[in-house]
Amino acid sequence: MAIIDKALENKVALVTGGSRGIGRAICVALAQRGAKVIINYRSREDAAKQTADLIREAGGAPVLSQFDVADRDAAQTAIAALAKEHGLHILVNNAGIAINGLVLRFKADDWQRSLDVNLAGTFHCIQAASRPLLRAKADGRIINISSVVGEAGNAGQAAYAASKAGIIGLTKAIAKELAGRGICVNAITPGYIETDMTAEEVPENAREALLASIPLGRMGAATEIGDVVAFLAGPEASYITGQVVRVNGGMLM
Repeated sequence: MAIIDKALENKVALVTGGSRGIGRAICVALAQRGAKVIINYRSREDAAKQTADLIREAGGAPVLSQFDVADRDAAQTAIAALAKEHGLHILVNNAGIAINGLVLRFKADDWQRSLDVNLAGTFHCIQAASRPLLRAKADGRIINISSVVGEAGNAGQAAYAASKAGIIGLTKAIAKELAGRGICVNAITPGYIETDMTAEEVPENAREALLASIPLGRMGAATEIGDVVAFLAGPEASYITGQVVRVNGGMLM
């Protein structure tokens, strides 16, 4: 892995849920454009260190930060400390979970945990990062990772769909609040991306039907999400805010 360009040089990016899958690809893509990347993780320190190794291979200097985005106090304390020590210009809210089940048998605790991590976690981090982003003497960026399921819905994923749809509404509201201060806020709705999570969600016997529903005929790569995040974080996207960027192979148009 090598540096692609230096469009994000001297910028500091915090990526929540950066230890694996899409989060790891986002961390690497930002580092390849010269950003200093802070890798947030909740429990998988081993995986976070693997992401850090990939960043070092590109000549970057990664920072690890352990906290649960669902814990408001922990998120605020950690982000305030990180911003004080390193500065902060880019926030990528990627941390998320998928707890699936039919509504008739869905547990209240699973519903609440889905909202706490996916939706409230995104809000906690935005709230904590807003002041540092406003203080930074550069255009700030907030990029929220939602899902195609948040736009289209999916049977057996009521909690996941609701939380991811909420992220879209949150994105638009915060974009309007912060636009006057030069901070661009956007969301990305990935389709089915090859990650550990989707490997668990999509059994082999359902894979063929899934691929048939995607016009491009394949699942996406995590790097394809990372590249879009890097674009939205860069100077080329300085007039884009409040938007939902679909990266789904044509699954939802």
